[in-house]
Amino acid sequence: TSVASPVVTGAVSLLYSGVLHRGSVINPGSMKQALIASARRLPGVGMFEQGAGKLDLLKAYQTLTTYTPQASLSPPYLDSTECQYFWPYCTQPLYFSALPTIINVTILNGMGVTGKVSSTPTWHPYIPHNGGYLNISVSYSDEIWPWSGWLAVHISVREEAAQFEGIAQGHLSITIESPRSVEDDPSEFTSTITFPIRVKIIPTPPRHRRLLWDQYHNLRYPPGYFPRDNLKMKNDPLDWNGDHLHTNFRSLYQNLRSEGFYIEIMGEPFTCLNMSRYGTLIIMDPEEEFFPEEITKLKRDIEDGLSLIVVGDWYNTTVMKKVRFFDENTRLWWVPDTGGANIPAINDLLGGWGIAFGDIVLEGDFSLGNHDTVFSSGSSLVRFPPDGVVVSVKLTDQGDQILGGQGVSDSYPILGLYQTRTQTIGMNAGRIVAYGDSNCLDNSHQTKPCYWLMNALLEYTSTGHIPKIIRNASSPGIKPKDILPRRVEKNKLHRYSKVLQSNIGDVYSTKPLPQCNKLTHLEASPLNTTASSTLYKVQRLLDIDGGHGGGEAALEGASVLEDVRNLARRKDSITSSYEDEMDWLGSVDTGGSSNNRGVWSLILILTSLTILILIYRFLSWTHIYRYIWRTRFGHHLYTYIEPQVT
Repeated sequence: TSVASPVVTGAVSLLYSGVLHRGSVINPGSMKQALIASARRLPGVGMFEQGAGKLDLLKAYQTLTTYTPQASLSPPYLDSTECQYFWPYCTQPLYFSALPTIINVTILNGMGVTGKVSSTPTWHPYIPHNGGYLNISVSYSDEIWPWSGWLAVHISVREEAAQFEGIAQGHLSITIESPRSVEDDPSEFTSTITFPIRVKIIPTPPRHRRLLWDQYHNLRYPPGYFPRDNLKMKNDPLDWNGDHLHTNFRSLYQNLRSEGFYIEIMGEPFTCLNMSRYGTLIIMDPEEEFFPEEITKLKRDIEDGLSLIVVGDWYNTTVMKKVRFFDENTRLWWVPDTGGANIPAINDLLGGWGIAFGDIVLEGDFSLGNHDTVFSSGSSLVRFPPDGVVVSVKLTDQGDQILGGQGVSDSYPILGLYQTRTQTIGMNAGRIVAYGDSNCLDNSHQTKPCYWLMNALLEYTSTGHIPKIIRNASSPGIKPKDILPRRVEKNKLHRYSKVLQSNIGDVYSTKPLPQCNKLTHLEASPLNTTASSTLYKVQRLLDIDGGHGGGEAALEGASVLEDVRNLARRKDSITSSYEDEMDWLGSVDTGGSSNNRGVWSLILILTSLTILILIYRFLSWTHIYRYIWRTRFGHHLYTYIEPQVT
C-alpha cells in the first residue's frame, strides 16, 4: 500500500484534471467506480490479493467521460467455479447442512454522498440452472454513506439438494435510492443493479470428512497486544493475521482439501452449532476465553461422538512482561494480555478430561519416524489421562534463555491422544488430541512444516486408529502437576474480548451468551432463463452507455461518446481483453488479439514473397546480361578494338 497509494493518488489527480467539465458528476464515488471498472484483471491471482486488478488510465478516462450517475457493486458477481480469482470460494463446493458461505460486497454510490437500499433485495433463481436449490439471505448497511455501503450475501443449500451434484445459478436484484435534496424526484436518482451468483453443489460429505475450524476464539492485533507465536521473530512482534484458515494457515487449508476434508469456519459460540454434523473440531492457538455454557456443551458433544484437536502455544507471565514494547502512536508501554495462546482458558476447556498445558516455553527440533519438524516457542503437557498416549521429545527451555538463563534441555511431553468414554449405550465417544505448538502449521514464520502430523492426528480422530509414527514414539505417562498457569494480573483482555465483561481485582465476569444468528431467506422469484457459463465477460461493473438516472449527465456523455469509442478502439487494438496484459512501459506480456496477429502474419508473408521475387529477377537479369555481353555485344566490341590495338 505504501507504493500503490501514491500511484493511485497521482492517477486520480490526472484523471480529475481531464474531466473538470463534467462538474458534480465526478465525485469520490464515481471516481472509485471508474478506477475499479476500468482495471485489468491479472490472471492467476485471487481477488483478495489484487483487488480489481491493474490500473488502466485510458479506460478510466473513457469511463469518466461517458459516466452517468449510478450505483455498482464490487465484486460485481460471484462465481465459485472461477479460480484463481474467487479463491477461496472456488476451492470448496457447497453442500446441504454446511454453514452459509458469506461474501462481502461493497456498494458504490456515484449518485450522491448518501443513499439507501430502497427495498429488500430480490432473489431470482434460474430454473434451467438449478437456482432453486439455493437459499439466499442478505444483510446490508442502513445508510450508504459516504459514497459507499456494504452488502453481505449468505448462501446455503436447500435440503432437497442433499444428493445433488451440479451448478446452481441466479441473481440478486438491488435498488439504490440517492436523492440529493428533499425536492428531488427519487426516480431520477434510482439505480437498480444485479449481482449474479454461480456456485457448485455436491452431495453432503460423511461426518468424519467434515471439519469445523474455530475462528470465534481467535483474537489479533489490533486492538489489543497479542504477541507473535514464535518468540525468535523479534522483527515481527505482533499477531497480525488472527490465525485464520485463509491467511496464515492457508497452506494447511490447501493440505486438508487435498486430503479430501471439507472445512467450515465457525464464527459463533459452540452453543450455536449442531456438532453432530462434524467429525472433528479444530481449536488452533486461541487467545479468547470460553463461555461456561460452551464448555458444558462441548463435553456433551464429545460424548456424542465429536472429536477435538487443540493446538496451544507458549504462555508464561514473566516472559510476557519481558516482550513488552513501546508504541509510538499511543506513547505507552504495551504488555501482552495473553501469550501466544490463552493457556489458562484452554486448561479450563480441557479440565473435565484431566488435560492441561504448562507454562514452560520450549523450542527445538525433533523427529517422528522419518519426518522432521521444529517446536518453536510452545508449551508442554503437565496433565494427561494415564490411559492416553503421550509423546515426549527432547527440547530446550527457551523461556529461561529469554530471562537470562542457560536454557536446560530435557524430555518434555508435547503431544497427547485420548479416547474418551461415554455413558450412552451404543454411542461411540469422541477422541481428544492436544499438541503444544502451532508454528509448524502456521505460514507466518514456518521453517519445517508438519502437515504430515495434522494428517496423522486426523486419521486418529476420524477412525480411532493410532498412526504408526505416533505409536512407535509413545512414552510413559506423566505425573500430573498440582499448580497450573494463571492469568496475568490486572490484564485488560476484557476490553477486546467477546466473552469477558470486566476484570475487577482479577475477578472476571462474563458477558451474557450472545444470540445465535438466525437468517431469513429471501423469497425466490424464479426466472425461466438461461445464463452464460462465464460471468466475467458478461457482467459489467458499470453501465457506461446509459446507466440509471442523471438525465443531464447522460446527454452530456452522449456528446463525446463517439470520440471516446474511437479512442477505445485504438486502445483495444493493443490490448483487447483481460488476457492481454501490458506493463507500465507499454510492452505486451501475452500478445495482442488474434485479429492483429493474423494481419501482421499476412503482411510478413507478402513482404517475404516480394523480396524473393526481386532477388530472382535480379539474378535472372544479371545472368542474361552476362550472356549477351559474352556473345553478340562482346564479339562486335572485340572486332572493333582489335585493329586499333594492332
